[in-house]
Amino acid sequence: MYCDFFGFTEKPFTITPNPHFIYLSGNHREAFAHLLYGIDSHAGFIAMTGEVGTGKTTVLRTLLSQLDPEKYKSALIFNPCLSGEQLLASICRDFGIETAEKNSFAYLEALNRYLLEQNAAGRTLVLVVDEAQNLAPEVLEQVRLISNLETEQDKLIQIILAGQPELDDVFNRHDLRQLNQRITVRCRLSPMGLDDTKEYISHRVKISGSRIPRLFSPGAVKQIYRFSGGIPRLINVACEQALLLAWTRESLTVTPDIAARVIAAAGAVAPRRGLWERITGRFFSGK
Repeated sequence: MYCDFFGFTEKPFTITPNPHFIYLSGNHREAFAHLLYGIDSHAGFIAMTGEVGTGKTTVLRTLLSQLDPEKYKSALIFNPCLSGEQLLASICRDFGIETAEKNSFAYLEALNRYLLEQNAAGRTLVLVVDEAQNLAPEVLEQVRLISNLETEQDKLIQIILAGQPELDDVFNRHDLRQLNQRITVRCRLSPMGLDDTKEYISHRVKISGSRIPRLFSPGAVKQIYRFSGGIPRLINVACEQALLLAWTRESLTVTPDIAARVIAAAGAVAPRRGLWERITGRFFSGK
């Protein structure tokens, strides 16, 4: 709707994780470095936690997109509500492994053969499990057993478990202490500060093709930061709605007043209604 008005080639603030828009704050760069170190040093188990909306999935997808396919093979599991056997089946499917039989033993045997073949070819295998806090304890135990696939010198697969802060509580369960002890690299994503929030907004506007200087005024950025707490997903929601309102006013600047109206609309209506309908409905009704 507003892309032509602002000169965008694509919407800058969609909430879908998109590596094309990746912006690494200081904390995100640190987490990214931990992930790369864990993979390249063959640490075995790597854990990344962060609050909802802090960018875990974006960081993971960016990481996987930057791994050289000649040196790395990866699998991404983003539906953690699986049984142990379903998890093994999903891993085999992502790696392109076929099995004659469809059971846990067959999947594990085929996975082991594949890992040995790839190791002999000099490739590193990376398994990423997103939203891992939702994995049942018995499924996490299956993940630990997968990590037992190793040679005398090296781990055959590098496993990244990513999830919300509750994942740490899962790791601290007594029955999962063997898994917890094997996690040698840990990192945590935190919300961004004001300066990073400003750079984040400018970065996404620039990537989207707009050449309008200071599209978001300093006052608007400060209000969006206070509203979002520096969480990228909430920044995107506020900025998207602010651009929509600016477009309806034919304003080439997101002013503090526009940001204030967006934030007031987001916080002053019943939570059971969808955010888009709640905010745009108030704007276009003039309330």
